[in-house]
Amino acid sequence: MISAPIQIASYLLASILFILSLGGLSSQESAKRGVLYGMIGMAIAILSTVLGESIEGHAYILIAIAIASVIGIFVARKVEMTSMPQLVAILHSFVGLAAVLVGYGSYIDPATAEIQGAEHTIHLVEVFIGVFIGAITFTGSIIAWGKLEGKIRSKPLIYPGRHIVNIVLVIISIFLCVLFCQAPGTDGLIYLIIMTAISSFIGIMLVMAIGGADMPVVVSMLNSYSGWAAAAAGFMLGNDLLIITGALVGSSGAILSIIMCEAMNRSFWSVIFGGFGNAPSGTAKAIEGEVTDVDHGHVADLLDAAKKVIIVPGYGMAVAKAQFPIREMVEYLRKEGKEVEFGIHPVAGRLPGHMNVLLAEANVPYDIVQEMDEINGDFDSTDIVLVIGANDIVNPGAEDDPASPIYGMPVLKVWNAKDVIVMKRSMATGYAGVQNPLFFNENTNMLYGDAKDSVTKIQQALVIS
Repeated sequence: MISAPIQIASYLLASILFILSLGGLSSQESAKRGVLYGMIGMAIAILSTVLGESIEGHAYILIAIAIASVIGIFVARKVEMTSMPQLVAILHSFVGLAAVLVGYGSYIDPATAEIQGAEHTIHLVEVFIGVFIGAITFTGSIIAWGKLEGKIRSKPLIYPGRHIVNIVLVIISIFLCVLFCQAPGTDGLIYLIIMTAISSFIGIMLVMAIGGADMPVVVSMLNSYSGWAAAAAGFMLGNDLLIITGALVGSSGAILSIIMCEAMNRSFWSVIFGGFGNAPSGTAKAIEGEVTDVDHGHVADLLDAAKKVIIVPGYGMAVAKAQFPIREMVEYLRKEGKEVEFGIHPVAGRLPGHMNVLLAEANVPYDIVQEMDEINGDFDSTDIVLVIGANDIVNPGAEDDPASPIYGMPVLKVWNAKDVIVMKRSMATGYAGVQNPLFFNENTNMLYGDAKDSVTKIQQALVIS
């Protein structure tokens, strides 16, 4: 066992490593180092907590950690990168559930009865808030997982007066908190249970009211919620490290959500409160033009004649695992003296940074991977754009169709290029559920089929030519 001073010092070291981890994740070049800092910090945190003098039942805790570690390794190795957003969402639900269980455990703990006066009231408020946030995070994350997994429809569930209902439920929860704090002993358990049911319902309805196009922001926001739930659990347990870690996760998740909302021209408060505000309404603009398709040889000819090429990846690239043949094709084109860059939308895929991770996995050079703001002005001088498995993030309706559900969301202006090739399996709509007028433009051609197979055939045609 380790003494209290050593445990405190270990917590301080783990906190520093967590801060360094967040700093490392701010850029692709330092991301691996940041992840390593986080892993070391978490190992120190777990060991110093388990080996602390105040912890009883060490053997049971170690057995639980061993079992959970085996499950974690199995799941991590089994889950594909395309399913990572769903995994993140469901892991957030675990954090929320943990906060709820810690709250109940802390309340019924006999040691709680020994706390008197204002300190006792503060502790009860901590328990109530921790369970409230945890329950919202738990159910909201499950709904987010269901939407990302396709188990629940991506369209927002909107009913008249939903915001009034949520506000009334929050007011009722505040009233229950007063009763909870005034109840003697553990008599307030009934109020805690009722509030848990109410907050669980709020979590469900908040996420159900948010459309598929905004789900990446929702996942980021739930990450923030899980952090605050962990911080609340830290207050209940009197664990400084858990408070610090939760605050880091909560604040960084909120900041990321704000940045993403700005990138999508979405209201931060609208996302938090379940689509609060007026949604686009009216009749969508009629789509003019005809869809034309081409074969792999034609695309290879266009690439062979081009001087500048931009590749815009989307979720379809992730599903097809096309990033590896894409890297090989890019290497060939660059050796031929062509300028090749990638254009990444902030919410491409279904998780912030999803496309960046996939391209890094395939060892695509960081210096040719550009964000939307950096590359949007380059499409005018681009000979050909390859849109690989993307849809909503290249939809011109976001700019010129006020009735579109994604109206106002900044998009990659690929239609300004000389030629646009869209690789898709079919003409199916994107995650937002709206048709894309880009497909009908005169300078756009469709290349149907699996993205990985299509890129491989294009590369073969390039080499032969």
